[in-house]
Amino acid sequence: MGPTFRRPRRRRWASLLGATVVAVTAGGALACPAGAAGTNVDFDTHCIPPAIAGIPPIDGTTTANVSVDNASPKVGDTVAVTYEVVTPAASNPTDLALPADIMTPTGKVTLGGAQTGDVTVAGPKKNEPVPGKGAFPSFSMTGTFKVTKAGAITLSPGDYNIHTSYLLELDTPCTVTKPPAPVSQTVTATDSTPVNQRAITLGSASGNAGDSVTVNGTGFTAGATVTLAGRAGGTQTGDTATVTANAQGSFSGSLVVNDKSTTGIVAYEGASWNADKGAGPAAYVVNDTTPVPKDSQKLTTTVKAGTLSMSQAGDAVSLSAVDFGKGGASTGALKTVTVKDFRGGPAGWSLTGKVTDFSGPAAKIDAGKLSWSPACATKAGSPSTCQAGSSGSVGSSGATLASTPDGTVTGGEFTVDAGLSLDVPAFTPPGAYSAVLTLTLT
Repeated sequence: MGPTFRRPRRRRWASLLGATVVAVTAGGALACPAGAAGTNVDFDTHCIPPAIAGIPPIDGTTTANVSVDNASPKVGDTVAVTYEVVTPAASNPTDLALPADIMTPTGKVTLGGAQTGDVTVAGPKKNEPVPGKGAFPSFSMTGTFKVTKAGAITLSPGDYNIHTSYLLELDTPCTVTKPPAPVSQTVTATDSTPVNQRAITLGSASGNAGDSVTVNGTGFTAGATVTLAGRAGGTQTGDTATVTANAQGSFSGSLVVNDKSTTGIVAYEGASWNADKGAGPAAYVVNDTTPVPKDSQKLTTTVKAGTLSMSQAGDAVSLSAVDFGKGGASTGALKTVTVKDFRGGPAGWSLTGKVTDFSGPAAKIDAGKLSWSPACATKAGSPSTCQAGSSGSVGSSGATLASTPDGTVTGGEFTVDAGLSLDVPAFTPPGAYSAVLTLTLT
């Protein structure tokens, strides 16, 4: 009697385990981050239930889709990937219904083309109840990868695993029979343009014709040959010298200034002036030492050059909240920045910004997810006109917020603003996230 009772119970136990562990899905479809949707692709899949289930391997066809939040990233950006199994390779093989929220999926997305490797993805422990003999619903897994190479990068769905927490903790791995699976998504990465951090300062702002002026530079390419040159407005004079940047990209050199029309001094890498690889002009004046005629008096006055400065209306910005599971744009506005350029001379200025990653309680949001839409206004009567930087990602490498060009006479007062938007990936863990946006005026 006893053995007769226990044997059917063991069969029911095995069936129950089998119904759980061969479930090659993990619940209803989840929200994908906004971005580029991929193409549904089919591929042969081999799923192996745990031995305890007593069920043979399942060979079937998986239909899947890979989507991304940014199909045109720059090198250094972090791309969010969503791997959706639209149709799993198997359905519930038993008459036993499966309860909700017992399955947790993990997997990988295969990269190809300009960048190779695998992206690890995972989904939440979330599934709808599955009736006996019923079809399994779709499920989604998410992950990220950092772009390291420019060019076309392909994304193909890869192997996935279902971990079940029902009676026992068990895994059912499903592998691509003939890897790689067809390409579902392609992103085209471009080289990022670094912000020019080169800067120079002068040992003096004026001198007599033939005097030597000290030029100090920072932010140049280590070991680069740097040309020091005089400028008369927008034209280079014949006064030049060369110096070599040290391992830290700094230098200290001297330039003999003979041209009396000199209004500034520049430093640059390469054969000729290039704003992307140079710094300046720093204002410089050659003293007028012309003798005074007999029975005459030379009258002079001085307009004192001021400084280039900025101030902020505040140092804290609260972005709008987003919902867990949906993600999306967390928006706000930069505190107004006021720039005062009272230096005189021919040099314009550039205001750049870079941001750290957003740190939270259990995760981080990549700095590349923050973008801005700059705006700049010029106070009436200012010699220069402010130009707003381009809208786009800020990131850890930085971007230009606003600037004014070089000119014969520059200066003025300016106000700079920007709309801010942080693209929060779906299923970012709840909590407060913070980052530091650093502004640099040169």
